[in-house]
Order: sequence, then C-alpha cells, then structure tokens
Amino acid sequence: MSNTGGLTPAYFSLRHSCVRLAGRTVFNEVILSNIREVARLAGVSVATVSRTLKSPERVLPQTRDKVNAAVEKAGYRPNLMAVQFRSRRTGNLVILVPAIANTFFARVISGAQQAAQFAGYRLLLCDTQGREEIEREFAELVYAHQADGVIQLRAYDPFEAPFPSADTPPIVNACEVIQDGRHPTISLDNRAAARAMTEHLIELGHRRIGLIKGPKSSPLTRERVAGYQDALRAAGIAVDKTLVCHGDFTLQAGQDGAAEMLALSARPSALFCENDEMAIGALKRIKQMGLRVPEDISLVGFDDIPFAQYCDPPLTTIAQPAENFGRKAVEMLIALIEKKPLEQRHVILPFELTLRNSTAAVKARDDP
Repeated sequence: MSNTGGLTPAYFSLRHSCVRLAGRTVFNEVILSNIREVARLAGVSVATVSRTLKSPERVLPQTRDKVNAAVEKAGYRPNLMAVQFRSRRTGNLVILVPAIANTFFARVISGAQQAAQFAGYRLLLCDTQGREEIEREFAELVYAHQADGVIQLRAYDPFEAPFPSADTPPIVNACEVIQDGRHPTISLDNRAAARAMTEHLIELGHRRIGLIKGPKSSPLTRERVAGYQDALRAAGIAVDKTLVCHGDFTLQAGQDGAAEMLALSARPSALFCENDEMAIGALKRIKQMGLRVPEDISLVGFDDIPFAQYCDPPLTTIAQPAENFGRKAVEMLIALIEKKPLEQRHVILPFELTLRNSTAAVKARDDP
C-alpha cells in the first residue's frame, strides 16, 4: 500500500472525478477531430458522418459506402470507430506485465494481442517491473478515458484505495492472482502442479529433492512450495529446510541456487526449480561444476518455455498454457467492458507434466 501523505478520501474522489471529466473532454475532442477528417475525405457533412456511425440504417447505402471508405482511408476501422462513437469506448485495453523480459510473460502477451486484435481492440503494454506506483499510473488511463479496462498479471489490485472502490473499472487478474474474489481471475492450480512434479521425482527414487523458490512475496511461490511439501509428506519424507533456497525467477537465481545446493555436504539427488529460467541457470552452474544432468543430478523446471526443449539435455517441466492465459483474459475483460455475463468468474487452466531427458532414476545415476 502506498503512502497517501495524509490526503483524505474526499481528495482522491475529487481528483479522480476531475481526471474522468478531463478524460471525457479529451475523448470528445479526439472523436470530433476524427469525424471532421472523415467528413472532409467523404465530401459530406459532419452530421452525415455522425449519423452513419450512430444509425447506419438511416443513411442511403451509397452515402454509407462513401463514409466507410473515408474512414478506412483515414486509417480507422469502420466498425471500431462506430462502436467507439456510440459507446464512448476507446477500444484500448491495458495489460500490466511485471517482467516483460520473462519468456513466460512474452507468451501471455502474444495470446492477449491475438485475442484483442481479433475482437477489434488495441492492447497497451506496460512493463511495471512489479512496482505498484507504475501499475497505478497506467490503471489511471481507464479513469482518464484513454483505455476501457485492465489485465493485471500480478497479485496486486491497482484500483485499491486511494481509488474510489464504487467506481472500479473493468479488471481481470491472470497468472498470479488475488484470492479475495473481487475480480475475475485466470490461474493454474500451482499447488497441484508442483506436487505432481515432486511426486514424479519421488517415483524415480529421489528422497533428497532440492527446491529453488521464487520471490517470497509471490503467491505462486507459496503455492508451489506447498505442493512440493505435500508430496514429500505424503511419501513420508521429512521437509528439510536446508534443501530449500530463495530465488527470484531469473537465470542468475538459478545459478546461485544450484551453487548453494551443490555445496551441501549431502547434496540433493534432484533439483526442482520453480520456473524454467531458474532451471536453465541451474543447468549452466551444474555443468560448470563438472557434473552431469541427469547422471549426477536430476533437474526439473516449471512453465515449459520454448527454450526448455532445446536445453542439453531437454528439460522436464510443468507445461502451462501461457498463450491461453492472455487470450482468456482478453475475452473476459471485453465481456466485462461490454457488460456481457461471464460463464465463469474464476477459471483454472490445465497443466501438463512434460517429461524429457533431464531426470533419471536414482539407481541409474549410481551405475558405472
């Protein structure tokens, strides 16, 4: 929560009322400017363009064709411009991405972009670096009528206080979600997925299984740690805190975590990294230390990013449908914007245990 500097709720209510008023004024000016340009190109009046966009059935077909041709010539989409004019929507969707360089999020963005374009919307991308002040700044685009809704890929609500809760714009929370039920969500059962991966290692005979976690503040981290611990306890294996180290979902964290694990006097026989980037970093450090995967240590990740199958050896991982996170988030957000009912407010997408060549049975490791 940010420091409001002692400012009262009334101040923020007034401030955002002013932002919305200014946004409507800017929106009206932009639309009017666009209509004048279309009228000039079509050789008709501004009133005729307005009538064509609002009530095309009241305009002669030849006039309607001229206006639509002028709209296209001006670089606008006839259907989108008409919808914006009638509904006062901008056609813009904001997506807040905590780490744009992360390969998983790049795939989420790709899916969102495809869905937005198909529906006639534009996607405004914001790399927030996980900073709340940046997320709130871009969320204000909706209040300023420069965007119609927000997709948030992190467990933080940019419309929390000091924003007026009664006037919260459309928002969908995907990937890392807030578990309070306020907003529609798209998520994975991370606990079940992490348990499935740990059980796979246990089935191969591993009992000392190291874990490189994500950031402490991340709900994904907590859920995946819980799944890891569930599998150990179900198999009668004690949870050893020395086999768990902190990371931050980066390549460097994987290298550092692997070095820490391999420095133990009783090193793990398998290493579970909570995302693929850390697993790839761990793979590099393991090789630098003269060890082999999976002959000396088994290694697994989470996400199934494209690079996972091209590692040497190819990485066993949890595959989650990244593009579908983006597509589904856009579909749900547009439904909220257009005031259509949602089939489900909280969607859980499926995961898949993807077995490749980075794991081996413990007895196989000990063979000469």
